[in-house]
Amino acid sequence: MAEFNIVVLYVDDAQASSTFYQTLLERPVAQSSPKFVLLPLGNGAMLGLWQRDAVEPPPAAEAGCNEISWAVANAEAVRATYDIWTTRGVRIAQPPTAMPFGHTFVALDPDGHRLRVLATAA
Repeated sequence: MAEFNIVVLYVDDAQASSTFYQTLLERPVAQSSPKFVLLPLGNGAMLGLWQRDAVEPPPAAEAGCNEISWAVANAEAVRATYDIWTTRGVRIAQPPTAMPFGHTFVALDPDGHRLRVLATAA
């Protein structure tokens, strides 16, 4: 079986989204063309940003129906990440919240994709 390696988000502007994610994740671009950008997420996983008007076959849904999650060590790390992201002007959909599965917050990228930071419950 093939190994998982890339999450692809369809975006309105690949270059603008690239700038957003480089700042957010503090990671450089691994590969770039005018309508597709690839950034490393860690542990071999990559984030692809594909400009919606270049996707084949064309996507049927808009952004915001899925989310990407990042695991952090604890509630303090959730709060620290939240503070950094809000300082950078990232839109927040859900502030730091204790939920049954752990402590979390949800941010939004420029296209409305959900970005969850999570410290799972012990």
